[in-house]
Amino acid sequence: MQEKIIKINKVDPKDFFGPQDRNLKIIKSNFPDLKIVARGDQIKVYGNSNELSDFEEKIHKIINYYSKFNNIEDNLITSLVNSPDIDIETSKKSFSPILHGVNGRIIKAKTFNQRKIVDSIENNDLVFAVGPAGTGKTYTGIALAVKALKNKNVKRIILTRPAIEAGENLGFLPGDLREKLDPYMQPLYDALKDMIPSEKLKKYLDDEIIQIAPLAFMRGRTLDNAFVILDEGQNTSSSQMKMFLTRMGKNAKFIVTGDPGQMDLPKGISGINEAIKLLDGTKGVAIVSLDDSDVVRNKLVKKIIEAYKNTPNK
Repeated sequence: MQEKIIKINKVDPKDFFGPQDRNLKIIKSNFPDLKIVARGDQIKVYGNSNELSDFEEKIHKIINYYSKFNNIEDNLITSLVNSPDIDIETSKKSFSPILHGVNGRIIKAKTFNQRKIVDSIENNDLVFAVGPAGTGKTYTGIALAVKALKNKNVKRIILTRPAIEAGENLGFLPGDLREKLDPYMQPLYDALKDMIPSEKLKKYLDDEIIQIAPLAFMRGRTLDNAFVILDEGQNTSSSQMKMFLTRMGKNAKFIVTGDPGQMDLPKGISGINEAIKLLDGTKGVAIVSLDDSDVVRNKLVKKIIEAYKNTPNK
């Protein structure tokens, strides 16, 4: 067993290790085969040569990140350990609250990849945000849309998703259009209710300043001065995705979210996967991939995602 001493000289060690050594404990949990001892401004690590070299490289990346932003989240530590090639460059602006929601609730990007969504929509008109359930991709997108509406950068918000559970054939369901759609659009309403007081939200919906509609209703429209979010993009066909993307008008921002692991389509190519492949590298288009380190639901969700990761879709 070999020893390596790593000196922490860019940041205050006490702050870096976190309250009650919280960050240090997370670091230790990601290196179970190493013995890690922190004393003052030093970290002593014991293990074999390859593991020590790996630890040194990754701990410096974590320290550099903390030095730049004076903050680091639990899941980002794990991301930097498990994905050493990850691009850690996000703007300081992305740390700021996106907006203040109902009752003054602060709504902000909570993870590194959520912050990448914030940065990406600033510099692009079309952003694909792809990752497993619970990573906050849709919630972050809706927050950005509400912010754009409040700042009068757009005149309306349009939220859509393929109502595949109803076969997109809603005519046989009871009630008016909104009553037919509500069960399928509820996650979008839930996010909006966190961000906009109920009376104001009702007025926005009644005045069609905020529109929630199935993807089929986008056909033939040109969406100008709008912030548009397509949720559950993995359930679009190639032709549906093309139809949606070509609705983009002047002064429009589009976010497409999806989770390839939750595809409900019959066997075939998912529209979101094809679009990402075709548009990757196109100016004005950004692609953000989220993973289980971005999960902001119950901690058990991370373990569930990990357990199902290598299981083929049934």
